Order: sequence, then structure tokens, then C-alpha cells
Amino acid sequence: MSAVQEEPVRETAPGRETAPGYRAGRTLPLRVEALRQWRRRRTLVMGGVLAALPFVMIIAFAVGGGPDDDGRGGGNGRVSLIDTATASGANFAATCLFVSAGFLLVVPVALFCGDTVASEASWSSLRYLLASPVPRARLLWSKLVVALGFSLAAIVLLPVVALAAGTAAYGWGPLRLPTGGALPAGDTVPRLALAVAFVFVSQLVTAGLAFWLSTRTDAPLGAVGGAVGLTIVGNVLDAVTALGSWREFLPAHWQFAWADALQPQLEWGGMVKGAAVSVSYAVVLFALAFRGFSRKDITS
Repeated sequence: MSAVQEEPVRETAPGRETAPGYRAGRTLPLRVEALRQWRRRRTLVMGGVLAALPFVMIIAFAVGGGPDDDGRGGGNGRVSLIDTATASGANFAATCLFVSAGFLLVVPVALFCGDTVASEASWSSLRYLLASPVPRARLLWSKLVVALGFSLAAIVLLPVVALAAGTAAYGWGPLRLPTGGALPAGDTVPRLALAVAFVFVSQLVTAGLAFWLSTRTDAPLGAVGGAVGLTIVGNVLDAVTALGSWREFLPAHWQFAWADALQPQLEWGGMVKGAAVSVSYAVVLFALAFRGFSRKDITS
């Protein structure tokens, strides 16, 4: 009798076996997930909205005669970046970031991070992905990295388009500060890049909240809307001055700390505190998402 040699089965853990050649890290490659997300209509629509906003503002300033033509500091007696929006392309980019950081940039982050897992569940394709077999941790990791990548791209897209469009419309020059003085033209791009980087870090709370909700529900709108809604609640609570120093534990309290990067003397205090608060919340929320999804019964 001749013995029939069977191909060995690879053991990864006691009681668990995998087929030869199987590598969990090779399942659901990032490029595949990124291409799937790129082709979705909501990605293209969101990119179009963000890219169009600077041109809408340029038209609005052209029709209205400029933000400071009435000489009243924007009409409310206070001086802000909006009052110097047409001074240069750098001023216009900073203004676009100022008007969008509080809410508009929250939407793409919540959309990309909240829709990613819940949409698979709503399409009843999540269980088939896991049966491929794609490990749960690998699936979440791939989707989270791609979602954060698209969120970063959305946050960068707006000021980049605004800087290019503003330079074409108002020229290149130093960044005039509303309180007086100016940043040299050579320092504006690095300072704006630092401001954009902080905006992205500050939005990690929204990303973590949306991603966690996405692993808890089969309704993408619920995950996205829940993240946006709770972000609005945070802004409302930050406006309650009676909370005193407790507001410093709210991520919304530091959402405009990036303005310190546009001062003649760079101030790090607010940005460091804001980044620490945001990252702390985000790490907890991401951990909850991975922990909960690893124990969840997938029926969708």
C-alpha cells in the first residue's frame, strides 16, 4: 500500500485551523476598499459640495461688495476672519476654514465613518464579507483606515481649493490678521497646513462616534445622524457658560483652537489641549467599536 500524502493544515490557535496559504492580513486589501468607497455616489457628491463652496463664497462677496465694505466689522461690531476674507488668497482660505470647521466639515467625517459598516449591514453583505473569510478585526481596520483617509481628503480639499481660487480672485499676499498685523506670505501655507491638521485631529471624536454607531446599527442614516446630532449637542453644551471649567472636557470647546496657528507668535497651548481631548475620546470610541463588533451576532 502506498500512503497518500495530504496537504498539511495550518493551525493558528488550539482548536482553530486555516487552509494553506491563507493570510488574514491579505483579506480585504485597503486599495479594494478605497476603490469601493471612491465609486460611491455620496463620495463624489460630498467632494463636489466641498469644492464648490469657495466659488460660492467668491460669488457672494462679488455680489455683496466684500465682507467689510460696510465698515461695521461684519455687521455685528466684532472683528473676525470674515472681515479680511478678500485681503488675499490666504485670508480667503482661512475664512473658508473658519465658516466650515464648526459644522460643514463634521458632515463628511460622520458620513465616511458612520456609513462604512452600517451600509454593508443594510445591504445584507456584511455576513458574506465575514464568510469570505475576512476576520472581523481586519474588516474593521480596513474600513476605518479608508474612512479616515477619505475624511482627511475632504478636510484638506476645502482649504486647498479655497487657497487656489482665492489667490486667483484676490491675489497672493500676506495673511492679514483681524486684530492687526499680518503673517508673511512665506509663512501662510505652513500655518494653514498646521490649522488643517488640527481640524482633522479635532474631528477624530466625530469619526470615533460615527464608527462606533456604525457597528451598532444596520441603519447608515442612524449612525451618521447620531454622530452629527451628538456633535451639535456638544456645541450647545459648550455655549453654556455656567458649566465653567467643565467645558474644557468637551471637544467642541477646542474646535477653533487652530486659529492660534495664524497668530504672529505661534501658540500651542490650546491646540495641544484640544488634540489631547479629541484623541482620548476617539481612542475609547474606536476600542468600543472593535470590542463590540468582535462579540456581535452578524445576521445582516
